[in-house]
Amino acid sequence: MQVSIETTSGLERRLTVGVPAARVDSEVDERLKKAVKNVRMPGFRPGKVPMKVMRQRYGEGVRQEVLGEVMSQSFQEAVIQEQLRPAGQPSIEPKSLEAGKDLEYIATFEVFPDVEVFEMKDFDVEKPVAVVTEEDIDNIIEVFRKQQGAWQSVERAAIEGDKVNLDYAGTKDGEAFEGGSAEGSDLELGSGRMIPGFEDGIVGMSAGDEKVLELTFPEDYHSEDLQGASVEFKVKVNTIEEMVPAAMDEELFSKYGVEEGGEEQFRKEVGENMARELKNAVEGKVKQQVMDAVIAAHQSVEIPKALIAQEVEALRNQMFQQFGGAAGQDLDLKSLLPDDMFTENAEKRVKLGLVLSELINQFELKADPEKVRSTIEEMASTYQEPEEVINWYYSNQEQLASVESKVLEDQVVEKLLEGAKITEKECSYQDAIAPAAQEA
Repeated sequence: MQVSIETTSGLERRLTVGVPAARVDSEVDERLKKAVKNVRMPGFRPGKVPMKVMRQRYGEGVRQEVLGEVMSQSFQEAVIQEQLRPAGQPSIEPKSLEAGKDLEYIATFEVFPDVEVFEMKDFDVEKPVAVVTEEDIDNIIEVFRKQQGAWQSVERAAIEGDKVNLDYAGTKDGEAFEGGSAEGSDLELGSGRMIPGFEDGIVGMSAGDEKVLELTFPEDYHSEDLQGASVEFKVKVNTIEEMVPAAMDEELFSKYGVEEGGEEQFRKEVGENMARELKNAVEGKVKQQVMDAVIAAHQSVEIPKALIAQEVEALRNQMFQQFGGAAGQDLDLKSLLPDDMFTENAEKRVKLGLVLSELINQFELKADPEKVRSTIEEMASTYQEPEEVINWYYSNQEQLASVESKVLEDQVVEKLLEGAKITEKECSYQDAIAPAAQEA
């Protein structure tokens, strides 16, 4: 087999591969000989069709099948011979496929970059420091009580937190606009579902009251026709309901998995779950800062376009599923969720993956079995049958590999933090668990 290679640009390589005709021809002959045993053809006894006839009837089809397989096999042999690491599938351009002549084709593909890892020292990391207080537990329990509570009609003016049933009609310059009117619409005051000023304007109204709200749409509103527009909403309140939280009783406790121990055990388990959430949130924020520092220190790393395309597709599918999409739906996802929505994030994730892989090699890290076990046990502790969950992870290689990958990332973070400047910042539980974007 003859192989020549050239660098076309950056990470792209062009491989010209020549395969002796004998390799293709012998494989074609071998398959025809095997096939003749099962071929039934008029005028010939079973298994006695002459090879000449077999070649005439089936030779071209078998040859095309063999050519595809030989190109795939020889490509793998060529990249091993040339010590290349392809990133993604190659584009194959046949040059010579003629029977009796050597097979020749050109494979164009990208390779993984040689990642140069830079020393990372004295980069800044801010670590949130918080504790779960009794007040925090009270607040979360109140959320649980409202989740399990019921709406009850009231005869008073509306306040924030109430649910009101409304009729409203919006006009712009005296004309109704699309989506600006509704009858019998429920709205929870304080939910932020409506444009600024709408919900505030309902506060203080009673059932049967009518009012005209003079409002302005935000400049970044999704409908261009309404961006920054001055409008009027004629509003009528039909009914007002307040939330009556569920009682602190055994029924409530059981809905959150506490069957024994009453309120004391309920508060204890809520507090433990909050502490676990706090720990994960703090670790996540610290880890994100380390990852951001890694990307900032390795801006010059080249990224294969093929890997970016794969990551864009993965992010697109992930978003589609998060919003309720199901596999197999006949939708043009690229039009619905175009590439540019994900490209920047995909580039960061691919670059981070390449650098982390090199760091793992340099640090000679392997997933610590004890940390893998403790990670799985922590995840399993939130289920009613933890042992079943643990056994499921250890019997599922794909899921186990996912946990091992996370543990390896955490071990890289631990190594990098040894050279970081860590500043502790005291904050509340709510601030500590709030997403970084929300804080900003």
